[in-house]
Amino acid sequence: MPHDGQDLSLATAILPDLLTLTGAAIAPVETLFGAARLHVRDMVSIDGKVSNAAMEANQTAVHGLAWLATYVESLRQMQHWAERLDAEGNFGEVEQLLHQIAFGEYLGQVAGGIPMNQGEILRPHDMGLSASEIAAMQTPEVATLIREANSPAARTRLVELMEERAAEITVGRTGLDEELEMIREQFRRYAVDKVEPFAHEWHLKDELIPMEVIEELSEMGVFGLTIPEEFGGFGLSKASMCVVSEELSRGYIGVGSLGTRSEIAAELIIAGGTEEQKQKWLPRLASGETLPTAVFTEPNTGSDLGSLRTRAVQDENGDWIVTGNKTWITHAARTHVMTLLARTDPETSDYRGLSMFLAEKTPGTDENPFPTPGMTGGEIEVLGYRGMKEYELAFDGFKVKGENLLGGETGKGFKQLMETFESARIQTAARAIGVAQSALDVGMKYAQDRKQFGKSLIAFPRVSGKLAMMAVEIMVARQLTYFSAREKDEGRRCDLEAGMAKLLGARVAWAAADNALQIHGGNGFALEYTISRILCDARILNIFEGAGEIQAQVIARRLLSGAN
Repeated sequence: MPHDGQDLSLATAILPDLLTLTGAAIAPVETLFGAARLHVRDMVSIDGKVSNAAMEANQTAVHGLAWLATYVESLRQMQHWAERLDAEGNFGEVEQLLHQIAFGEYLGQVAGGIPMNQGEILRPHDMGLSASEIAAMQTPEVATLIREANSPAARTRLVELMEERAAEITVGRTGLDEELEMIREQFRRYAVDKVEPFAHEWHLKDELIPMEVIEELSEMGVFGLTIPEEFGGFGLSKASMCVVSEELSRGYIGVGSLGTRSEIAAELIIAGGTEEQKQKWLPRLASGETLPTAVFTEPNTGSDLGSLRTRAVQDENGDWIVTGNKTWITHAARTHVMTLLARTDPETSDYRGLSMFLAEKTPGTDENPFPTPGMTGGEIEVLGYRGMKEYELAFDGFKVKGENLLGGETGKGFKQLMETFESARIQTAARAIGVAQSALDVGMKYAQDRKQFGKSLIAFPRVSGKLAMMAVEIMVARQLTYFSAREKDEGRRCDLEAGMAKLLGARVAWAAADNALQIHGGNGFALEYTISRILCDARILNIFEGAGEIQAQVIARRLLSGAN
């Protein structure tokens, strides 16, 4: 790649004493966050207690605190990643550039404004921070990184190395062990051979992913990846789930999401099911013999699950009769069982009256998608995320066996569902990384192949800079996601970390897709180009498994409840 005479030697592109600089930059940002948390707590407290009404009235500050916390944790995890690689002798030029640019960019955003989305920039003073508190963050190390780390030379050199090492699966070492990287290679090969060549056609024709793919994924163990071995699964880590989800979603988010439903169903049963339910359902889920779908959302409730109106009434035989409507049900037609959330206590109007069911159904066909008595459904036409299709469902006298009340107790449904959110959001963050990586893949190839004004697009700094920032933010999101997965594997509460990973990952995926389309110019707007699909697929990530605003609210509530 031509550089117009620029000196892009290692000494020029990478700052000296990089790890010392970045390590010293974390404490000032943590101090700034501590001050912001106290200021925001004062904004939202009435009589010493956090008030829901006050949180709503100060949403910009509240959600901004969640984003600031996400940035602080991202920088911590990047530092841990860099130090581990350095100790192993694997902190090479690519990794140093990724690390340096990440710190320069994220520190600059903390000081000047964090983009919560394209039109909402969180400034430090929005959280009540004073000029002196903001200035205190600007230590010599922070100032150096903001001024010099994310330089044109660093970005250009990174992309030059990305071109040289195009055969490598990831841009830079991920920090995962050899076994997990072998799993990555296996699923990357599968995605390249069996998914990427066909995904765009599935999307354009709005076709279901072929059953052949589902059967092959079953044979590869995707649906039983984290299910304990005693129940027929592989008993692998959440980190393995992340790697598999990344690489399959890199091929096509629909394929990467096939395992999500099994993950959610298995988590529900492991955490809340009876021993009989575990013995019956988990081996079937692990083998792929039983395909599940999640049936939670209703037309007028959205994220407010406590307001669900679908009701289940027990009959004289001990079975349950379900009546109501559900919407945004993914892969509903083909599946065998629904994890169905319904109200069993009609006297309640909040989450306390909800129960979870393992509702069996007959898989449908194209001609008759919902043959089971008591339920009907219709497809929701969508922009992207099409390979499993979305449906609206109506239940009228739909029967669920009494034995299929999860855990055998009513009123536990909401709590049971909350216990799955950590894994679901970790997995969604991994899917987002995969989508972002696919955007980088096609954006880079187009930038190399497309000639304008006598040279490849990648030779232009505004183009190569976009590619560099995609690679950097993918690694940042990846390290935050792997951290949350490790916390889950260690049995520690990680709803905060998982929420942060999902919040950042969704924004990174959308930014990568948007910038890759921009690199394509007018061609990116043409349906025949893959990037048009990737853009549509990326957009859903900031909505499902908790919209970005809801995610920020949940993160902030945890942060504020622990503020002193």
